[in-house]
Amino acid sequence: MSRIGKLPVAVPQGVTGAIAGNVVSVEGPKGKLSYSVRPGVKVEMAEGNFVVSMTGSDAQSRADYGTTRATINNMVQGVSKGWKRVLELNGVGFAAKLQGKNLVLSVGFSHEVSMELPSEIKANVQKNSIELESANRELVGTFAAKIRQVQPPEPYLGKGIKYAEEKVRRKAGKTGKK
Repeated sequence: MSRIGKLPVAVPQGVTGAIAGNVVSVEGPKGKLSYSVRPGVKVEMAEGNFVVSMTGSDAQSRADYGTTRATINNMVQGVSKGWKRVLELNGVGFAAKLQGKNLVLSVGFSHEVSMELPSEIKANVQKNSIELESANRELVGTFAAKIRQVQPPEPYLGKGIKYAEEKVRRKAGKTGKK
């Protein structure tokens, strides 16, 4: 039985939650999100909290139990505070800019890489940093991973796109023969 799944999800002031069938909806100042609950898991509202419980006893229900609670908690935090991810560009001539709904990266290729921003994500771009903000944690994380995948940091010179909190393990280069 999941230890995380047992905990109720508190709904803060300014956030409204609703359950219609197997769809949980949360709305707050940062946006509106919904989640379809998988079979074998039940979500109820009790005293201003979301309470998740298992209805099935199979392995998939046990797996979905904690995941459902964590997802609902992330939704509540997202519509109240929002989620943010910061990426840094390290390298000579590496830069990023916004052109309309596209994020354009110059990261050492012979061409610029253009990526379309999802409509729910707000991006703030300085020369060597990209800030992504949204109410949807999953969307921010996957889009940040796609940006990082364009030119991941390499261990010898440290060039590439990395998360702001990420530490790149550097390797020693070749040494001369004596």
